[in-house]
Amino acid sequence: MIELAVLGLLKEQPLHGYEIKKRLGETLGALWGVSYGSLYPALRRLERAEAIAVLDPLPDARGPSASTGSVSGDLAAARRRPKASRLGANRRTRKAYEITERGNALLIELLLADDERTDDERSFGLRLAFCRHLPPAGRLELLQRRRRVLRDRLERVERPRAITNGSDDDRYSRSLREHRARATQRDLEWIESLIALEQAEVSVNEPPVKDKRPTKLSTTTN
Repeated sequence: MIELAVLGLLKEQPLHGYEIKKRLGETLGALWGVSYGSLYPALRRLERAEAIAVLDPLPDARGPSASTGSVSGDLAAARRRPKASRLGANRRTRKAYEITERGNALLIELLLADDERTDDERSFGLRLAFCRHLPPAGRLELLQRRRRVLRDRLERVERPRAITNGSDDDRYSRSLREHRARATQRDLEWIESLIALEQAEVSVNEPPVKDKRPTKLSTTTN
């Protein structure tokens, strides 16, 4: 899902790797801490898929540094340079990335993907963080799908079942089940409120439907 997060951030503006890593933490919280060891491979995958493009390096006050124009090319060139030269180049340049048209299409596809991870809290939270990039119908689809997931979960949690030796006397298991039911109910109410807001916004922005019925001509009797 890191590709979705990267595309969502680059949709707003070009960024370099350090900024992407920093904003992932700011936007998605501490649980979404991403290491450079996972970020840069994801950037290379997106570049190979032509979903992002590398901009000219951003020079600092110590002057510009040449770039091949691609992440893979720069890495190959850096490996061929002496160590001292590589260190100097790393200090002088920062590589920025921007989203492409193909990346915009991929972002929408990832936001609307309906797979086994739909029920995953982390995955839904990530999609919700960037769902503003979806058209209204897409946002409604995402929220309504989440509502179905929560309703199914609530039904499973509230369904009576034997917990221990065919009885329901285990107060800890019963308490845990009740806690899950309350938490799911709160999430469901939250999603319902988001759906209501989205539907209200759609109805306000929709143009009025014109009456296409033919106008009846009045007849005048002389």
